Amino acid sequence: MVDERKDGAYGTPQKYDPTFKGPIYNRGCTDVICCVFLLLAIVGYVAVGIIAWTHGDPRKVIYPTDSRGEFCGQKGTKNENKPFLFYFNIVNCASPLVLLEFQCPTPQICVEKCPDRYLTYLNAHRSQDFEYYKQFCVPGFQNNKGVAEVLRDGDCPAVLTPSKPLAQRCFPDIHSHKGVLMVGNETTYEDGHGFRKNITELVEGAKKANGVLEARQLAMRIFEDYTVSWYWIIIGLVIAMVLSLLFIVLLRFLAGIMVWVMIVMVILVLGYGIFHCYMEYARLRGEAGSDISLVDLGFQTDLRVYLHLRQTWMAFMIILSVLEVIIILLLIFLRKRILIAIALIKEASRAVGYVMCSLLYPLVTFFLLCLCIAYWASTAIFLSTSNEAVYKIFNETACSVAGKTCNPETFPSSNESRLCPGAHCQFAFYGGESTYHRALLGLQIFNAFMFFWLANFVLALGQVTLAGAFASYYWALNKPDDLPAFPLFSAFGRALRWGPRYHTGSLAFGSLILAIVQIIRVILEYLDQRLKAAENKFAKFLMTCLKCCFWCLEKFIRFLNRNAYIMIAIYGTNFCTSARNAFFLLMRNIIRVAVLDKVTDFLLLLGKLLIVGSVGILAFFFFTHRIRIVQDTAPPLNYYWVPILTVIIGSYLIAHGFFSVYGMCVDTLFLCFLEDLERNDGTAERPYFMSLTLKKLLNKTNKKPVES
Repeated sequence: MVDERKDGAYGTPQKYDPTFKGPIYNRGCTDVICCVFLLLAIVGYVAVGIIAWTHGDPRKVIYPTDSRGEFCGQKGTKNENKPFLFYFNIVNCASPLVLLEFQCPTPQICVEKCPDRYLTYLNAHRSQDFEYYKQFCVPGFQNNKGVAEVLRDGDCPAVLTPSKPLAQRCFPDIHSHKGVLMVGNETTYEDGHGFRKNITELVEGAKKANGVLEARQLAMRIFEDYTVSWYWIIIGLVIAMVLSLLFIVLLRFLAGIMVWVMIVMVILVLGYGIFHCYMEYARLRGEAGSDISLVDLGFQTDLRVYLHLRQTWMAFMIILSVLEVIIILLLIFLRKRILIAIALIKEASRAVGYVMCSLLYPLVTFFLLCLCIAYWASTAIFLSTSNEAVYKIFNETACSVAGKTCNPETFPSSNESRLCPGAHCQFAFYGGESTYHRALLGLQIFNAFMFFWLANFVLALGQVTLAGAFASYYWALNKPDDLPAFPLFSAFGRALRWGPRYHTGSLAFGSLILAIVQIIRVILEYLDQRLKAAENKFAKFLMTCLKCCFWCLEKFIRFLNRNAYIMIAIYGTNFCTSARNAFFLLMRNIIRVAVLDKVTDFLLLLGKLLIVGSVGILAFFFFTHRIRIVQDTAPPLNYYWVPILTVIIGSYLIAHGFFSVYGMCVDTLFLCFLEDLERNDGTAERPYFMSLTLKKLLNKTNKKPVES
């Protein structure tokens, strides 16, 4: 008898033949250098995070900042009870300086509440309304100056207009009455200098300061909808999960039927198209003007004109006939390959049934990706908020020193204040000139690069784990008796752990290559945005070509990495060897690859459409109260599309997660099948590991060993 000691990894007889380099027992740690680089990069990434968290201050993003660089509404500060930012003259926010400096060229202070009435400083001065008016002046204001001096020095606003808070900022309470813009009950307002202006000037200023005036109200309504419909959304997602699992199970029995029905439907649709074109061609016979050729007619903007020409329908009929003949010929010559693809899809459904825990693995990938995204986002926020407050000179009129940096403490006694008497030294943005601040752009690029590397590593880990589990199923000679007890956990351990026989370095190598291409694409997108204002057509053309080339390169690397990870899971070779072997193996079977890929894509696309469409239609009828049985159960909503879109997007993500496992299973079994055909011959020393269905299709059999 042949020695059939089983390999602990795959349950495969050890070395039936010295030339068969299948899944063997003695594996080695692959691509160690890349593993070391990944560990060092992670250490550096943690160091960057610590530095960012030390210097950063997310309050700069959360809270608005006044002209002195102080936060509004921040607990423990003097502005704790002043949560809103008030603009002295919001009309100035329509200035181009807003786009250049990201700051309105007008004094801004923190206030307890936004103004609720019309009032000018001229009218409020020496009246009973002055105490109310003083709360909108700069902190510490003393009424010891003349009116002209107060307005010149920017101690108080010239006018107050009724305002409402939005995103913790006071904006004019602008509304429309019979098509006329109004603030309060007025269509004009006094600017505090004795002139009346149109409300549209306030609108422009408010638009530049904050583009969405109703964002907070919309967000609150959406939040209310989620609070009353969240459990129904969960029920919809559970239904999507059950349907996804049911579809995968049914593929074992209905894959062949669905594929052949699809092929027949395509042939029938093309046949009807040919018949319809012939009928239109015959109907137009003898009609005036129908015999004009397409060349004589020329180009017409109204495409319906071409439908009145016989030559148009003749062209359509010829094109459809050629497509019909091509499809029938492909069906005749590729019939066996289509049957093989269907058999592999059925086998994949059977393999998923034996390794059911693989359907839950996308949750692990999702959790790890969430960690990567959270760390990247928090580090990016802390890096972007680790600058120092920069103050600049702002003036409403032309000034030679406007836009220069200044010190708010020494500005009143400086030469700049004497050159521009009406200028103000106020907070502009966060920046800095130190070595750390100059390195912030590089740190942000490193942050993005590490995010791509770690995210791709997590995806690679999932692919290798699933490939190892499904390969253990294929390479079990007696299925499912020879299948290891916990194939998914064994494959996960082989992929991740450090030591002999493990492949963390190979995963790091493949994900590093992909991350480099992705960061280059990000840089190209950044440069493209910067070049949009340029008129250099050659630069734009070159940038478009580069973006297209790197997009194609990323797609190819993803395809190569996926198959390389499968070969790593099967054989335990390093990344380059696995990628080379996988690529040439697929090239030697390119027709089988194309057929299987298209058949699998069709089935998975059909599954996604069925699941998302079914759950989406059910959610639509439920949340719009159109199901009489549960009409009173559906919650009242502000926007019924909120839970419906949530259910549709969630259903798609769930279906994609389940089908990604199934797609990985099909690809793994396909590569194992190709290796099985090339390495084995059905003898007792090298038996075939494929299923009985595939053996029958290929007329392959395993010879029984001769007993001595």
